[in-house]
Amino acid sequence: MTQPPPTALETRQSAGARLSSPSAARNGQAIAAVLAGILPPEARVLEIASGTGEHALACVSQRRDLAWQPSDPDPVSRASIDSWAQDAAGRIARALDLDAALPGWWRAAGHSVDAVFCANMIHIAPWAAAEGLIEGSAALLPAGGLLVLYGPFLEGEATAPSNLAFDASLKSRDPRWGVRARSAVEELAARYGLLLSRRIEMPANNLTLVFAKGAS
Repeated sequence: MTQPPPTALETRQSAGARLSSPSAARNGQAIAAVLAGILPPEARVLEIASGTGEHALACVSQRRDLAWQPSDPDPVSRASIDSWAQDAAGRIARALDLDAALPGWWRAAGHSVDAVFCANMIHIAPWAAAEGLIEGSAALLPAGGLLVLYGPFLEGEATAPSNLAFDASLKSRDPRWGVRARSAVEELAARYGLLLSRRIEMPANNLTLVFAKGAS
Protein backbone atom coordinates (compact mmCIF):
# COMPACT_ATOMS: atom_id res chain seq x y z
CA MET A 1 0.00 0.00 0.00
CA THR A 2 1.24 3.52 -0.79
CA GLN A 3 0.01 6.99 0.08
CA PRO A 4 1.52 10.41 -0.57
CA PRO A 5 1.34 12.77 2.44
CA PRO A 6 0.01 16.26 1.60
CA THR A 7 3.32 18.02 0.87
CA ALA A 8 5.57 15.05 0.11
CA LEU A 9 7.34 15.10 -3.25
CA GLU A 10 7.67 11.32 -3.27
CA THR A 11 5.57 8.20 -2.96
CA ARG A 12 5.95 6.66 0.49
CA GLN A 13 5.36 3.05 1.40
CA SER A 14 3.20 2.36 4.42
CA ALA A 15 2.88 -0.52 6.87
CA GLY A 16 0.05 0.31 9.21
CA ALA A 17 0.67 3.84 10.48
CA ARG A 18 4.39 3.64 9.72
CA LEU A 19 5.48 5.47 6.54
CA SER A 20 8.79 4.87 4.79
CA SER A 21 10.42 7.73 2.87
CA PRO A 22 12.82 6.99 -0.02
CA SER A 23 14.64 10.28 0.62
CA ALA A 24 15.03 9.52 4.34
CA ALA A 25 16.48 6.14 3.42
CA ARG A 26 19.07 7.95 1.28
CA ASN A 27 19.99 10.84 3.56
CA GLY A 28 19.05 9.73 7.09
CA GLN A 29 22.41 8.31 8.11
CA ALA A 30 24.34 11.25 6.65
CA ILE A 31 22.15 13.72 8.56
CA ALA A 32 22.42 11.69 11.76
CA ALA A 33 26.21 11.60 11.48
CA VAL A 34 26.44 15.38 11.10
CA LEU A 35 24.08 16.04 14.00
CA ALA A 36 25.96 13.54 16.17
CA GLY A 37 29.06 15.66 15.71
CA ILE A 38 27.57 19.08 16.44
CA LEU A 39 24.90 18.61 19.12
CA PRO A 40 25.95 19.09 22.76
CA PRO A 41 25.78 16.19 25.25
CA GLU A 42 22.25 15.24 26.33
CA ALA A 43 20.80 17.81 23.94
CA ARG A 44 17.07 18.44 23.88
CA VAL A 45 16.15 18.69 20.20
CA LEU A 46 12.92 19.99 18.69
CA GLU A 47 12.38 18.81 15.13
CA ILE A 48 10.04 20.83 12.92
CA ALA A 49 8.25 19.10 10.01
CA SER A 50 9.42 15.65 11.06
CA GLY A 51 7.64 13.89 8.19
CA THR A 52 7.72 10.12 8.55
CA GLY A 53 9.81 10.16 11.75
CA GLU A 54 12.73 8.25 10.27
CA HIS A 55 15.21 11.10 10.73
CA ALA A 56 14.37 11.22 14.43
CA LEU A 57 15.02 7.51 14.83
CA ALA A 58 18.29 7.67 12.87
CA CYS A 59 19.55 10.56 15.02
CA VAL A 60 18.75 9.05 18.41
CA SER A 61 20.17 5.72 17.25
CA GLN A 62 23.55 7.39 16.61
CA ARG A 63 23.40 9.54 19.76
CA ARG A 64 21.60 7.69 22.55
CA ASP A 65 21.94 10.66 24.90
CA LEU A 66 19.62 12.84 22.81
CA ALA A 67 16.05 13.68 23.87
CA TRP A 68 14.08 14.22 20.65
CA GLN A 69 10.79 16.10 20.33
CA PRO A 70 9.33 15.60 16.84
CA SER A 71 6.45 17.59 15.37
CA ASP A 72 4.37 17.87 12.22
CA PRO A 73 1.09 19.61 11.31
CA ASP A 74 -0.09 16.53 9.38
CA PRO A 75 -1.91 13.89 11.49
CA VAL A 76 -0.90 11.04 9.16
CA SER A 77 2.75 12.02 9.58
CA ARG A 78 2.37 12.29 13.35
CA ALA A 79 0.98 8.77 13.47
CA SER A 80 3.98 7.54 11.49
CA ILE A 81 6.41 9.41 13.76
CA ASP A 82 4.86 7.85 16.85
CA SER A 83 5.07 4.41 15.27
CA TRP A 84 8.79 4.75 14.46
CA ALA A 85 9.36 6.16 17.96
CA GLN A 86 8.42 2.78 19.41
CA ASP A 87 11.88 1.61 18.29
CA ALA A 88 13.69 4.38 20.21
CA ALA A 89 13.37 3.14 23.82
CA GLY A 90 11.69 6.33 25.00
CA ARG A 91 14.18 8.79 23.49
CA ILE A 92 11.59 10.18 21.04
CA ALA A 93 8.60 11.98 22.58
CA ARG A 94 5.08 11.85 21.19
CA ALA A 95 4.84 14.05 18.10
CA LEU A 96 3.42 17.54 18.57
CA ASP A 97 1.00 19.29 16.22
CA LEU A 98 3.12 22.32 15.29
CA ASP A 99 2.90 24.46 12.16
CA ALA A 100 5.82 26.87 11.81
CA ALA A 101 3.79 29.15 9.55
CA LEU A 102 1.32 29.96 12.35
CA PRO A 103 1.97 32.98 14.60
CA GLY A 104 3.25 32.03 18.04
CA TRP A 105 3.52 28.31 17.21
CA TRP A 106 6.49 27.99 19.57
CA ARG A 107 4.31 28.56 22.63
CA ALA A 108 2.91 25.05 22.13
CA ALA A 109 6.38 23.50 22.06
CA GLY A 110 6.20 23.18 25.83
CA HIS A 111 9.74 23.88 27.00
CA SER A 112 13.09 25.34 26.00
CA VAL A 113 15.40 23.26 23.84
CA ASP A 114 19.10 23.13 23.04
CA ALA A 115 18.62 22.78 19.29
CA VAL A 116 15.95 23.07 16.61
CA PHE A 117 16.31 20.85 13.53
CA CYS A 118 14.38 21.13 10.27
CA ALA A 119 15.01 19.13 7.09
CA ASN A 120 13.52 19.70 3.66
CA MET A 121 10.72 22.03 4.70
CA ILE A 122 11.37 25.63 3.75
CA HIS A 123 11.47 24.95 -0.01
CA ILE A 124 8.07 23.18 -0.06
CA ALA A 125 6.24 25.78 2.01
CA PRO A 126 5.54 29.50 1.69
CA TRP A 127 8.31 31.84 2.83
CA ALA A 128 6.14 32.57 5.89
CA ALA A 129 7.06 29.10 7.15
CA ALA A 130 10.77 29.96 7.04
CA GLU A 131 10.04 33.25 8.81
CA GLY A 132 8.02 31.48 11.49
CA LEU A 133 10.59 28.72 11.90
CA ILE A 134 13.39 31.20 12.51
CA GLU A 135 11.38 33.53 14.75
CA GLY A 136 10.17 30.60 16.85
CA SER A 137 13.62 29.04 17.06
CA ALA A 138 15.05 32.31 18.35
CA ALA A 139 12.31 32.42 20.99
CA LEU A 140 12.96 28.85 22.15
CA LEU A 141 16.75 28.66 22.06
CA PRO A 142 19.09 29.85 24.82
CA ALA A 143 22.29 31.73 24.06
CA GLY A 144 24.52 29.29 22.20
CA GLY A 145 21.56 27.16 21.10
CA LEU A 146 21.57 25.80 17.55
CA LEU A 147 19.18 26.00 14.62
CA VAL A 148 20.11 23.33 12.07
CA LEU A 149 18.64 23.38 8.57
CA TYR A 150 19.11 20.65 5.95
CA GLY A 151 18.16 20.78 2.30
CA PRO A 152 18.95 22.41 -1.05
CA PHE A 153 19.91 26.08 -1.23
CA LEU A 154 20.71 28.56 -3.99
CA GLU A 155 24.25 29.97 -3.80
CA GLY A 156 24.44 32.34 -6.75
CA GLU A 157 26.76 31.22 -9.53
CA ALA A 158 27.90 28.28 -7.40
CA THR A 159 24.40 26.76 -7.38
CA ALA A 160 24.29 23.22 -8.74
CA PRO A 161 22.31 22.92 -12.01
CA SER A 162 20.15 20.23 -10.39
CA ASN A 163 19.08 22.69 -7.69
CA LEU A 164 18.17 25.30 -10.31
CA ALA A 165 16.04 22.72 -12.10
CA PHE A 166 14.47 21.66 -8.79
CA ASP A 167 13.67 25.30 -8.01
CA ALA A 168 11.88 25.72 -11.35
CA SER A 169 9.95 22.48 -10.78
CA LEU A 170 8.82 23.56 -7.32
CA LYS A 171 7.65 26.96 -8.55
CA SER A 172 5.65 25.30 -11.33
CA ARG A 173 3.79 23.31 -8.65
CA ASP A 174 3.22 26.27 -6.35
CA PRO A 175 4.61 29.78 -6.94
CA ARG A 176 5.02 30.22 -3.17
CA TRP A 177 7.53 27.36 -3.10
CA GLY A 178 11.13 27.31 -4.28
CA VAL A 179 14.70 26.49 -3.30
CA ARG A 180 15.69 29.35 -1.00
CA ALA A 181 18.72 31.54 -1.46
CA ARG A 182 21.20 30.84 1.29
CA SER A 183 21.87 34.56 1.60
CA ALA A 184 18.16 35.28 2.21
CA VAL A 185 17.99 32.62 4.91
CA GLU A 186 21.14 33.96 6.57
CA GLU A 187 19.80 37.53 6.52
CA LEU A 188 16.49 36.42 8.03
CA ALA A 189 18.23 34.41 10.75
CA ALA A 190 20.56 37.29 11.59
CA ARG A 191 17.57 39.56 12.26
CA TYR A 192 16.66 37.20 15.11
CA GLY A 193 20.18 36.87 16.49
CA LEU A 194 20.94 33.54 14.79
CA LEU A 195 24.31 33.62 13.03
CA LEU A 196 25.65 31.05 10.59
CA SER A 197 28.44 29.10 12.25
CA ARG A 198 28.89 26.18 9.86
CA ARG A 199 28.09 25.27 6.26
CA ILE A 200 28.39 21.52 5.70
CA GLU A 201 28.19 20.00 2.24
CA MET A 202 25.94 16.95 2.04
CA PRO A 203 25.23 14.33 -0.65
CA ALA A 204 23.13 15.20 -3.70
CA ASN A 205 23.97 18.94 -3.60
CA ASN A 206 22.29 19.51 -0.25
CA LEU A 207 23.67 21.50 2.68
CA THR A 208 23.45 21.47 6.43
CA LEU A 209 23.46 25.03 7.77
CA VAL A 210 24.15 25.50 11.47
CA PHE A 211 23.09 28.76 13.12
CA ALA A 212 24.02 29.67 16.68
CA LYS A 213 22.05 32.06 18.84
CA GLY A 214 24.07 34.96 20.21
CA ALA A 215 23.72 36.38 23.69
CA SER A 216 20.65 38.58 24.04
